[in-house]
Amino acid sequence: MPEGDSVYQVAARLHEVLAGRVLTAADLRVPAHATADLAGRLVLETVPRGKHLLTRFDGGLTLHTHLRMDGRWQVFRAGEKWSGGPAFQIRAVLATEQHTAVGYRLPVVELLRTADEPSVVGHLGPDLLGADWDADEALRRLAADPARPLGEALLDQRNLAGIGNVYANELCFLAAVTPWTPVGDLTVLPRLVARAHQLLDFNRMRHGHITTGDLRPGRTHWVYGRARDTCRRCGTRIRTAPHDRDRPAYWCPHCQKGPTPSPSPRR
Repeated sequence: MPEGDSVYQVAARLHEVLAGRVLTAADLRVPAHATADLAGRLVLETVPRGKHLLTRFDGGLTLHTHLRMDGRWQVFRAGEKWSGGPAFQIRAVLATEQHTAVGYRLPVVELLRTADEPSVVGHLGPDLLGADWDADEALRRLAADPARPLGEALLDQRNLAGIGNVYANELCFLAAVTPWTPVGDLTVLPRLVARAHQLLDFNRMRHGHITTGDLRPGRTHWVYGRARDTCRRCGTRIRTAPHDRDRPAYWCPHCQKGPTPSPSPRR
């Protein structure tokens, strides 16, 4: 599932090519909305909300989409051949005179009244890249379940919206604790929340989810995706094991203190 900064970039691209323009064609290839006719409507904006995308039209309608693991929005110039996958994978098409936005493999395609947006995103916590960002509220939500492992708590979009598995692992490293450390054991939780906002804001228009400050290929992360590599700080070999919903956790057993899985994780 993409990180919040990646979704932010998708929203920015869709907004760039669609906002302020009238749809010349639209096709929602899902049973619930197969007969919906959006052609002739003015696109007002596309905005991200955590990992959700909201494309708003005049007349009080919103197209809600979510990329999850495999979904993708791709933009083509008018007349350009579409190349994001086979036609049967297309779930949504929004076309103007200049561009066509094609949604491939989108697991969520939902047309609703703009006034009803809270029904699909109202459960989310403060958005790390949104105008509603509220560090105190994010802290309150995280601290509400002090026994919960930090990695799981960071991935729960009801606490703070926008963190995926890359940032969850990297933030645990930066806090010097393992992903299984109970939230209530942290003395640096406010600093960690501030760092989460700092990282996503830094990367909101960059690719690669850079957490080390080093933009060189292969040096952008501290631990994520680096199983069997050595820690950039101490030289200890990075370890990995499943955590929330079997997503992989990565940690340095020397730099990060706290509980780890039992039996011993795979190396």
